[in-house]
Amino acid sequence: MKIKILLVITLAAVFSLSGIALGAPHNYPGALYTMTNDAAGNSVLAFHRSWNGNLIYDDSYPTGGDGSGDGLGNQGAVILSQNRRLLFVVNAGSNDISVFAVKRSGLKLIDRVDSGGLRPISLTLDRRILYVLNAGGSVGDEDNITGFKIAHNGTLWQLPNSTRPLSAASTAPAQIAFSNDGEVIVVTEKTTDNILVYTVEDGGYVDGPMVYPSSGATPFGFAFGRRGQLFVSEAFGGASDVSAVSSYVVSPDGSLSVVSPSVATNQTAACWVIVTKGGRFAYNTNAGSGSISGFRIGHDGSITLLDADGRTGVTGDDSGPLDMALSWNGLYLYSLNGGNDTISAFRVKGDGRLIPIDMEAADVPEGANGLAAY
Repeated sequence: MKIKILLVITLAAVFSLSGIALGAPHNYPGALYTMTNDAAGNSVLAFHRSWNGNLIYDDSYPTGGDGSGDGLGNQGAVILSQNRRLLFVVNAGSNDISVFAVKRSGLKLIDRVDSGGLRPISLTLDRRILYVLNAGGSVGDEDNITGFKIAHNGTLWQLPNSTRPLSAASTAPAQIAFSNDGEVIVVTEKTTDNILVYTVEDGGYVDGPMVYPSSGATPFGFAFGRRGQLFVSEAFGGASDVSAVSSYVVSPDGSLSVVSPSVATNQTAACWVIVTKGGRFAYNTNAGSGSISGFRIGHDGSITLLDADGRTGVTGDDSGPLDMALSWNGLYLYSLNGGNDTISAFRVKGDGRLIPIDMEAADVPEGANGLAAY
């Protein structure tokens, strides 16, 4: 009996350390999730991921809430917990957040709570603290962020008096995210061209915001790298071929300093950003160009284009690539394409190149939003 117990513990440790998700079916090493954002009833769409990166549709899981039925102009609407056992989803139409348990048999809805504001569009978590970005329901509504504690069973309860304002009302915010060390939270505002930094205090509460001007116009999606590095896309209002990505360093005290200001992608409408697991490369989708731009990241956080034309990956004409997600092993990158309602897949090479994966089209409904993977 002792030998059997030891074997089970050892196997569990191996699966955990190797990154194999215990919630995945035995014949698939991972999964990918997006949401329909349907105003008549939001749902999560689940796909299994095979060992070669292909996606196989699994099922649809109602969130119990409503989507907005329109574009959210956001990044981070669907996120996984660090241990990949919980999935969190915004319901922008019903102003709440849904929580699913990730199981081998699929997703199980375990909670749905008020977001603490109007039109929740983005989520972030660090260990057992989750924050939501509420974009406001209409002109004049106050945008805010609100914090929650994640219980051991995955349910949420709102941290009392945790709601904090953005820099103003009606700022068209895009994303909220914790830094990798959990010391700060960052928010981008599209209409004010501001980047906000909140410092995280005891109990998950935050101070701020400290308001910094973006290096370029229309700061949108962003991702953290190593050593406090922050990479922010700049859509420049969607103007043709003038999009850029800037890099910064964020200190635990909330100070923000520019490293590489507005490095041009030579593409249109740079909006969503992701950083590889080792922190060597960053990618942004260009919604107006049907492309993905890749950047090499220096030790100091400086960035340089991998391809002079800014087209490291191509999702196709009028594909409108939006959110991205990486598999747990960092080998596969996926793009949610709002223009043709598909998901594109790429293999990430050691030198940062993106190699398209030839697979059957992974179709999604019009208006699908958010992307999370393991």
